[in-house]
Amino acid sequence: MSFRTATVKRGDVTATISASGTIEPEEVVDIGAQVAGLIKSFGTDVSGKTIDYGSVVEEGAVLANIDDSVYAADLSVAKAGELSATATLEQMNAKLDQADAEWKRSQDLFKNKLVAQVDFDTAKANYEVAKANVSVASSGIAEAAAALEKAQRNLDFCVIKSPVKGVIIDRRVNIGQTVVSSLNAPSLFLIAKDLTRMQIWVAVNEADIGRIAADAPVTFTCDAFPGRQFEGVVGKVRLNATMTQNVVMYTVVVTTENPDNVLLPYLTANVHFVTRKETGVLLVPNAALRWSPSSPAQIAPDARGQATADPAGDAKSSKGGKGPKERVGTIWVKDGDFVRPVEVKAGVSDGANTAVTADNLQEGQEVVTGEASAGSQVTTKNPFVPQIIRR
Repeated sequence: MSFRTATVKRGDVTATISASGTIEPEEVVDIGAQVAGLIKSFGTDVSGKTIDYGSVVEEGAVLANIDDSVYAADLSVAKAGELSATATLEQMNAKLDQADAEWKRSQDLFKNKLVAQVDFDTAKANYEVAKANVSVASSGIAEAAAALEKAQRNLDFCVIKSPVKGVIIDRRVNIGQTVVSSLNAPSLFLIAKDLTRMQIWVAVNEADIGRIAADAPVTFTCDAFPGRQFEGVVGKVRLNATMTQNVVMYTVVVTTENPDNVLLPYLTANVHFVTRKETGVLLVPNAALRWSPSSPAQIAPDARGQATADPAGDAKSSKGGKGPKERVGTIWVKDGDFVRPVEVKAGVSDGANTAVTADNLQEGQEVVTGEASAGSQVTTKNPFVPQIIRR
């Protein structure tokens, strides 16, 4: 029998949790229309070009114009209503002055018993009615002013302006299209406020969510940029979990810098959450922790008494007197034509290699990862070619 071996190396190892997510702008503003009408024209961006996908706009820039003919007519009606209300108030004030004069004259005549009681009461009532009419006309002025302001605002709403500086990532209307504003404002544009900072919304299995903490480092890749790795940090873990095929998933928000605007919105990101990292440690392949001799004859004669009934296998947990649980395993070091067991403490694993510590393990030693029959040859068979069975 011959052994397959690997060399003990010193290096860095990182334990990660892998998941996939979607790159999102950090802040997105949905621009809607507060009035109904026909899209008449689009505005221009910072370069003077017509607003479209990818246009960069400043705060207050005109994005679109809605046909304002109806709202301009409403404004004219409101102005006329304000003028009418003002004239009515002036008329009521004049009637109040007349009623006041008649009321004062009736008071003087009544003292000298020169006017009947009924005429005195009538003059008083006319005066009170005139005062009430002035109050009604004054409220009409306020109502007309409010109607005028509303009409003016509706006219202003025909010009759709950007409330923020950003990049248009979606244009949802065309010139000539009619937008209808009802209970919900129709969405016209989607603006990303700042594409130099992005977020990744990552769906993480509930079994892994307990190992993800805020501000933990993250690495990720995108299929659009093969061979390039990006970095980020965990921002927050959202508590509104979802269930997909009986699996509970939490959304983890990862923040990342995008100064060169390479990362585009809605790209798929392959995310790796760094849960633990060790540097400058001895590394052995995971297969070395799983292999055990198939025969006692493979064990060095002076070490056969040290071999246990189950000397290898996956690293197991043992508990010391004080500290937390500790993973303990056995690897087999090549010793001439034989192997010798070495008990190790297993640390961080990246899925291929595991960090180990042991008093009698050194860098450069050969550890066994498997075995094969001497002189055996591996042949490849074509499944579509009939096989000859010899008896």
